[in-house]
Amino acid sequence: MSLRKPPLYKIHSDADPEFTDFGGWIMPIEFDGIRNEHSAVRNSVGIFDVSHMGEIKVSGMDATELMNRLTTNDVRELGPGGAQYSCILDDEGIIIDDTVVYRYPESDGYLFVPNAGHDEEMANHWSECAHNMGLSVSIENVTQDTGLFAVQGPEAMDTVEDAAANKLSDLSRFEAKQSEIAGINCLIARTGYTGEDGVEIFCPASGSESVWSEFQSVQPCGLGARDILRMEAGLLLSSQDFDPETEARTPIEAKLQFFVDLSKPDFVGQESLKTQQADGTEQKLIGLVLNERGIPRNGYEIHSEGGKIGHVTSGTLSPTLSEPIGIGYVDTKFSETGTEVEVLIRDRPVDATVVGHRFLDSLSKE
Repeated sequence: MSLRKPPLYKIHSDADPEFTDFGGWIMPIEFDGIRNEHSAVRNSVGIFDVSHMGEIKVSGMDATELMNRLTTNDVRELGPGGAQYSCILDDEGIIIDDTVVYRYPESDGYLFVPNAGHDEEMANHWSECAHNMGLSVSIENVTQDTGLFAVQGPEAMDTVEDAAANKLSDLSRFEAKQSEIAGINCLIARTGYTGEDGVEIFCPASGSESVWSEFQSVQPCGLGARDILRMEAGLLLSSQDFDPETEARTPIEAKLQFFVDLSKPDFVGQESLKTQQADGTEQKLIGLVLNERGIPRNGYEIHSEGGKIGHVTSGTLSPTLSEPIGIGYVDTKFSETGTEVEVLIRDRPVDATVVGHRFLDSLSKE
């Protein structure tokens, strides 16, 4: 099957970046070096084309009920222009995907953003559940018709406000508003996946080139820098840090329970999570930092006292912290911060310490 291309594929090709297959899309992995792009976002501002992410519109008289039944957070708390992070579960409480849900600021209905390659699956899931639950909703997969750019970094808000027709400085975290950029009507949300301040800009695919061109002075960044930035911030990657087939985890195991409202009316997976909350979990998500040279990679075993206790799901050498960091799962009794463990790298045990997986907070305070 051929790879899907973002609206700006031709423009990216002219810049001669390195491309990669990500979730069935061919996307830039780097333009001017991953370290340069990482540094731009941490110290000033960078822009990412993230049009590979899905966009699903949900509207109609029962839209709120359907969204609440299929996501773990409570969408009833969203006012116009509000946004929230949430998980999508199966009946056993296993994370199928994670998402950000937006309530449109100037019209009824919601927009939710599944991960790359999951848009058709999620649109079908929503439609099937709406039918089975007898709910009246309209579900539209607008992924192919939407461009999505993330402008991230300490200077991101000022940069985007300079380009936008409307004031953005009053936009709080996890809020969105409509504004024109280069004459194109956009939904601008103060959200992101880097651990820095910034916005994500939704626009019609046909207007992508015009919007992107407004930020020609901003460092373009690829998925390579984005992956390191999100790891430093302790943000999980769908299909790697959790996956219903290869890394089946619940929000409680993945330390995402803050985004689960067990008190709201019935949602898919709720009873399984209540049982797990009461009984505890066999394993938990951790962060770890190596105390020797090496990089913890996906799949590397984590050991203690000569036996396997878990494995790494994501890892990198952090440019911000100058430390080799990793995210993974271990048996719960080894999950306390400060626990000494070993990561098996090419059959060589490397000393490591369990830390908070929000590395920008946990390591910068040490």
